Amino acid sequence: MTITSIGGKPAAAIQSLVNLRNTLDDLQRQLSTGQKSTTYAGLGLNRGVTVSLNAQLSAMTGFDQTADIVNARIGVASTALSQMSDLAASVKTSMSQGSYSSTIEGINTAQAAAGQSFDQMLSLLNSRAGDRYLFSGKATDQPAVETYDHIMNGNGTQAGLKQIISERNQADLGANGLGRLNITAPTSTSLSVAEDAVSPFGFKLASINSTLANGTVTGPTGSPPSMTVDLSGGNPTDGNTVTMRFNLPDGTSENLTLTATTSSPPGANQFTIGPDAATTAANLQTALTTSVTKLAATSLTAASASQASTEFFNADANHPPVRVDGPPFDSATATKTGSSADTVIWYTGDADSGNARATASAQVDTSLSVNYGMRANETALRSVIQSTATLAAVTISASNTNATDLSLALNQRLTDKMNGAPGDQMISTIQTDLSNAQVTISAAKTRHQQQTSTANDLLQQITGVSNEEVGAEILTLQTRLQASMQVTSMMYQTSLVNYIK
Repeated sequence: MTITSIGGKPAAAIQSLVNLRNTLDDLQRQLSTGQKSTTYAGLGLNRGVTVSLNAQLSAMTGFDQTADIVNARIGVASTALSQMSDLAASVKTSMSQGSYSSTIEGINTAQAAAGQSFDQMLSLLNSRAGDRYLFSGKATDQPAVETYDHIMNGNGTQAGLKQIISERNQADLGANGLGRLNITAPTSTSLSVAEDAVSPFGFKLASINSTLANGTVTGPTGSPPSMTVDLSGGNPTDGNTVTMRFNLPDGTSENLTLTATTSSPPGANQFTIGPDAATTAANLQTALTTSVTKLAATSLTAASASQASTEFFNADANHPPVRVDGPPFDSATATKTGSSADTVIWYTGDADSGNARATASAQVDTSLSVNYGMRANETALRSVIQSTATLAAVTISASNTNATDLSLALNQRLTDKMNGAPGDQMISTIQTDLSNAQVTISAAKTRHQQQTSTANDLLQQITGVSNEEVGAEILTLQTRLQASMQVTSMMYQTSLVNYIK
């Protein structure tokens, strides 16, 4: 018969103590951390729900971080656009004041202010948020626009705006300053007005009408077009008129009305009725030449500058600039395609087609993205930039006897361009788009706050513990552990000798 010693160390008793101790340690950890388990496995059947909720919370945190970054970028862009609007309003005010200024100093002051505003606008369009250029479309790593000096004055072999305007002005005015018109006398009692060539430059004959008694007018006909005034039937009477309509390079038009008078010398846009038709025709030719020369120096020069700047600012990396095919420029008959080798390309950002807003997109929710991209060559921004730059680039000197009229004609065109036509994009349109993006972001963040609160509550129910319950369990376990250790201790002290006793 085999007798087992009661003084041995029963493995089961020791293991029970170890288990109780581990359980006590885990309960103490729960009490200190407030978490039921350090692993998903310890959560039992709820582990799958916990994984899903944590993934959802992590995704919403990522979306909110993206939203904060995008909000910061939109904030910088919105500030730049607001300042652009303020500068545009200031330029329009300067043009309005300059239009009614009778002094060259007032005109030049408005132009100088435009130059300063243009420089500031370029800086705003090169705004950055972090390392990202905001008005470059997809090309966020490069500036949106060239420098003031390069745009205005060129860069090496690249022509700037001033040179482009000068070349176009020469082509539109022609060598004789008559806007590429030839005014001749086919007979002693008639005169002819003809375009000097088939070209896109200078005045284009649109129509001619008259109330001339004994006179006839014809045209425009032919290629290049011409029109005539024939007084072979006799002299007109005092107050009779002949009106010629000219189309200008920028799409505008001007009427020139000459009135017959008995006064000598005649007033502006008048011609003196002579003793015979031949003398009257000669006086009409002289008056027409004078009036056309002035119209060319004012309205045509302004229209020429406007058209040249349009062709300059419509160019980008994918759309080559249009230039006068010269030299010589004053007799040029066609335009040519320029390139980045011979012309400054003012906009240096992404020039792809498509919606500018779509050039920058951010996902702010599981199935929700916002677009907030911008390009400096968008219609609203380009029109402001172009008009401001043109005002600063056109030279109106003190020796120009037509300075006031030229300034008025130029300012009228540039103001119209800045105001835009009904339906045109405005700076406020871009601001509205960005504001809508911010509203969408704000709504998404609000939803995330609500969803995060709900998810955290559910997670707390699954992974969290009640301190009161854990405390009670610890007390119970401590009592059990103490009793077990006392029993085990007594067993350790028991021997065969004690048993025999």
